[in-house]
Amino acid sequence: MSGITFTIKILCPLQHFFFYLHIMKTRTSLIIRVFISMLLSTPVFAFSQNGKNDAESMVKFHHEVPDQPYLPPQAGPHTPAPSIKTATFTMVQVNVDANGQNIPGDAANEPSMIIDPLDPLHILIGWRQFDNVNSNFRQAGYAYSTDGGLSWTFPGSINAGIFRSDPVLDCDSVGNFYYNSLTVDAQNNYLCKVFKSTNWGAAWDAGVDAHGGDKQWMVIDRSSGASSGNIYANWNSAFTSCVPGSFTRSTDEGATFGNCTVLPGNPYWGTMAMGNSGEVYITGWSDMFGTMVLKSTQVQYADSTPSWYLSMPNLDGQVVYGQLVNPVGLSGQISISVDHSGGSSNGNVYVLASVSRFSNSDSADVMFSRSTNGGFTWSSPVKVNDDNGNNVYHWFGTMSVAPNGRIDATWLDTRDSPPDSLLSSLYYSYSLDQGASWTPNQRLTGSFSSRIGWPQQAKMGDYVSMISHNDKACLAWTNTFNGEEDVYFSTIRPSTTGIAARPQDGSGIRISVYPCPFSDQASVDYYLPEGDFIRVSLVDICGREVKTMVSAYQEKGAHQLSLSGAGISPGYYFVRITSHSKSSTVSAVKI
Repeated sequence: MSGITFTIKILCPLQHFFFYLHIMKTRTSLIIRVFISMLLSTPVFAFSQNGKNDAESMVKFHHEVPDQPYLPPQAGPHTPAPSIKTATFTMVQVNVDANGQNIPGDAANEPSMIIDPLDPLHILIGWRQFDNVNSNFRQAGYAYSTDGGLSWTFPGSINAGIFRSDPVLDCDSVGNFYYNSLTVDAQNNYLCKVFKSTNWGAAWDAGVDAHGGDKQWMVIDRSSGASSGNIYANWNSAFTSCVPGSFTRSTDEGATFGNCTVLPGNPYWGTMAMGNSGEVYITGWSDMFGTMVLKSTQVQYADSTPSWYLSMPNLDGQVVYGQLVNPVGLSGQISISVDHSGGSSNGNVYVLASVSRFSNSDSADVMFSRSTNGGFTWSSPVKVNDDNGNNVYHWFGTMSVAPNGRIDATWLDTRDSPPDSLLSSLYYSYSLDQGASWTPNQRLTGSFSSRIGWPQQAKMGDYVSMISHNDKACLAWTNTFNGEEDVYFSTIRPSTTGIAARPQDGSGIRISVYPCPFSDQASVDYYLPEGDFIRVSLVDICGREVKTMVSAYQEKGAHQLSLSGAGISPGYYFVRITSHSKSSTVSAVKI
C-alpha cells in the first residue's frame, strides 16, 4: 500500500502544477502539460476505503445555503406556456398550473428526470422550485406525466415550505420512483432524504435519512441479479453530513442507508452509472487527479467493504464554475453512462462534459472519452461540438445511451448569438460508432438569455437530465423563453433535420430558420448590423410574397419571431429580409 500512497503524493502537486500552467497559457507550459498528462493517463490501482479527506482544499467551491426566507407565490394572470412541436423536436413546459398555463413570478431549474422502465408513458421530473423569484428559498418541486410527456401535473413540492435542493431521481426495476433531496438541519449540517413513490410520483412517503451532502447523486440497480433494488449515493466530501465520508448505499430497497464511507480522490461535480453486472461507476472532478472515474464490483454485496478502482479519462479540460453564462453555477457536471445494448459495444463506459480546455483557449467545449474495457483505460478526447470559435460557450453538456447503443448528447451553445450577448440555443448531436465520430451539430431552438429570471441567485442551476430510447432522446432542461426560468420536457428524434442558416453574404444580416423543414411552427432568428426600416417576408419559389411578418423600424441587434405553418401549403419557400439598402434570404421548407 505504501507504493500507492507515494504515487498519490507525487500526482497531487503535479496536478495542481498542471492546472496553474494551463492558466499561464505559455508555450513552455504546453510542453510540460503534455508530459504531465502522459503521466496522469496511467490508470491508478485499486483502493480500499482508507482514503484521506480533502475537504479543506474544496471549501472555496460553491454550495447550497438557505440564506433567504420563504415567500409565497406572486399574484398575477397565468399565461400560455411556450411549446414547440415538429416531426423531430418537441418542447412542453412542465411547471404549469392545472390548465397547463405558466405560473407568473416563480422559477424552476436544475431538473432531474426518470421514465418508468415498464411503462414509458409515466415520466417524473424533479427540480429546484422557487415559488417567488424575490427569494432564493427553494423546495423539492416535481411534476408527473401519464401520457409520455404531452401534459404535466404539477402538485407543488415535497415537504412544502422546507428548504430543499439538488434534486436527483431514479427508479427501480418494478417502477417505484425515488427522489433524493438535500436539506440542512438547525446547525446548517447537510442532510439528504430519499423519498419513494409507488404510483409514479402522484404521492410520496415521508422519506428516509440517507446521510449525504452538497451536490449528491444517486443511482439504482435495475439488473435481474441479487443486487437489484440497491441504491447508491455519493456527494461532495467538502460539505458532508458524516466527515470524512461521501458515499452510502441501501441494500434493502431504500428502507435504510448504511454508514458513510470514504471515496478515494474525493470526486465532486459528477454523476453515477450502473454496469451490466451490478458494478457501480462514479465520476467527477478531483483536486488530486482531475477528471476521474471510480469503479466497484464489490459494493453490490451487502456484507462487503467497498473497494474502488480509480482511473482518469482525458477530457483535455476541467469542469468550471462561474462562467458568464451561469455566473454562480457550473458549466455542467461530468456525465457517465454505460452501454446496455447487448451488442458489440455492450459494457462500454462513456464520459462527457463541458470543460474549459487545457490545449486551447476555448471557453467551454463538449468533450468525450470512452472505455471499452470496463473503465480501466480510456480513449483520447473527442470534441462533440463542431464549431471552432474560441469565445463560444458550449455548456451543460449532457449524455445518455439508447438501448440500441446510440449515444445522444445535448448542450447549450452561444455560437449563434452576437458577440458578448451570451444568448444560448439548445444543440444536439449523436454517435453511432461508440463516440468515435459525431453527427453534424443540430440547432434545435432559438436563442434565449440564461441571465434573466434569476431567483436571487445568478444561475440557471448546475445540470439537466436526459434519457434515451431507440427512436428518440428525452430531455428535461431549463430555458427562459417565458422571460423567466422554467423547466421543459423535450423529445429529440435523430435525423438530419435541423436548421437552415444563411451564410454571410456581405449584407451583415444573419438569418436562420429552425427547424427546417417545419410543420406547425418555425422560429426565425435574425441579426441586423444597423437600425433600419425592414420587411421580413415569406416568399415562394417564384418570389411572390406569401406572408409579411415584420414591416417596421427595428434597432440594431438580435431579433426573433415565430412563423406559423397554419394556412401555408407544403412546399419550398424563403424567408427574406429587406431594408433600404440590403437584402438577405434563407430557405424554409413546409411539410
